[in-house]
Amino acid sequence: MAFREFLARHRIGVGVAAPAVLGLSAVVAASFALTSQPETRDTRLTSSVTECHDMVTISVAGRNDTPNPETTAMLLDANGNPLPAALSGDHRSEWVDPVVNAPADDVDPGSYRAVYVAYPANMSSYEDSVNAGVANTKQVMREIAQACPDTRFSIVGYSEGADVVRRVAMEVGNQEADKEGKYGIVNPDDVVGVVILADPGRSAGDGTFIGAKDPNNPDNFDQQYGGKPISGQGAMAGTGGGFGKLNGKVASFCAEGDLTCAAPQNISLLQLAVNVGRQINVDNLEREGLTPATGQNVAEVLGRIAMTAFADIAAQPNWMASDETFLTVLLRVSDPAYKPGQNTPKTPVKQDISTDEISPLAYLPQKVLNEIIGLIVTNQNTIPVVMSDPYQLTLGPNHTGHHFDYWKNADAENGKPLTSAEYAAAWLTHLAKQAQAGTPVDKTATPKSEDVQAMYKVVDESKAPKTSTATATSTSKPTTTTSTTTSTTTTKSGAAVASTSPAPTTTSSGSSTTAPSTTTSAPAPTTTAESKPTTTVAPTTVAPTTTVAPTTVAPTTTTTETAAPTTTESK
Repeated sequence: MAFREFLARHRIGVGVAAPAVLGLSAVVAASFALTSQPETRDTRLTSSVTECHDMVTISVAGRNDTPNPETTAMLLDANGNPLPAALSGDHRSEWVDPVVNAPADDVDPGSYRAVYVAYPANMSSYEDSVNAGVANTKQVMREIAQACPDTRFSIVGYSEGADVVRRVAMEVGNQEADKEGKYGIVNPDDVVGVVILADPGRSAGDGTFIGAKDPNNPDNFDQQYGGKPISGQGAMAGTGGGFGKLNGKVASFCAEGDLTCAAPQNISLLQLAVNVGRQINVDNLEREGLTPATGQNVAEVLGRIAMTAFADIAAQPNWMASDETFLTVLLRVSDPAYKPGQNTPKTPVKQDISTDEISPLAYLPQKVLNEIIGLIVTNQNTIPVVMSDPYQLTLGPNHTGHHFDYWKNADAENGKPLTSAEYAAAWLTHLAKQAQAGTPVDKTATPKSEDVQAMYKVVDESKAPKTSTATATSTSKPTTTTSTTTSTTTTKSGAAVASTSPAPTTTSSGSSTTAPSTTTSAPAPTTTAESKPTTTVAPTTVAPTTTVAPTTVAPTTTTTETAAPTTTESK
């Protein structure tokens, strides 16, 4: 199924409210609010990591889109203990499924599987949720690698899950082997691809394929992605970093206008609000609004940040003589990863005059001036962002916001024939085929022409109008068939049905079945191994729909056990 058709048939509600007091943090919080109602599952149907596959995709979906151990069959470790993960199929994600399930149809059964990591996936404490997701993802990968050392991995994350996947990929890529050549998580060479959709940790200037030799494609998939460079940076750019040994195998897709990954620079006040939002209970704030309880939660976080800022300044004896502003201190200490004494700038000491001889108040005028200038310079884009309605820009109604562009951002006229999701699916399929073949990953591999054509076919089919053809079956005696059919359909009984028009046909029995029409040519008359003539199974009388003279098809005979031969006559 084409991905755009998938989206058209599967609509989910976002249903979140932006807390005005948090500015851009509301956008970041809401952008992770992809909801997915848990479905009841038979939890007795479990699978074990000992069931090895050539390639496994570790998937981390967005907010509220995670396996629920109470209703979902969970993956088991080698000892039969539940892991924080479920096979794709046991858990379903409206958004990530089209990407991670794509390779399954192109490799042998059992060669490929996709696994969804379970984690809190909420905003009661964003940092706690993401950290739990990172720990669970590493645990699942480690268990699979230990049970199946020949398995290759790809990792896919979207929205809040993108933050989890980026942090995991950074750790995996920057590991060092121990004396025995073993790694704490998995061998980086066994991770063949990383897909990050809407990364809040994206750094300014990052392209789509980080560390790749060609900025237009990953090192192990020589197919151009296209598109224009994306401006801005992630709303939590300070959490980003290098991917080490995974450089060249990372695709970080970002849509222009998605403020989770493409926020403008110089919006320091909004960045401060984002840092605050990472530490408060956004779930309660969205659900209840600003109440005494939620207000107290916000006040406690703000008070803790302020006290930490004063403590940081107190630890710098010559802070008043420095050019650092109080806003800069707030930004630094409001980062949940902040640790006292780390990343604290050292204030230069003037050698000609002892700082003990100068009152700190002597620096006050210059300090106030620096504060004013710094506030203006570092917030040049704050007002434009606020005026652009960042919530609607990122999460518009009916998925019109840019946070959902990854399934609809193809631009063939500008050299980008596939959406981000389609390109990622094609890449993972290519990697799964290589894993099944058991060949070493070729960093200069070029996809076969049929693979490229298959990608383009997905786009073409998604644009083609959808029609359906109603057909009918009958139990009449076999007779000669005449037809000008250019397409075929198949009934539930397995009989081949010829049709010249999407108009419905009728039978003497009055029963009918509906099947979609296709654009393939009608099959030529066939014979059995003994070349005995048979009669083609087809629906009964179809009203003529054209004035073209009928073309007689030589009668053939086929033997079926599921349908009686029928008579069709059309022009």
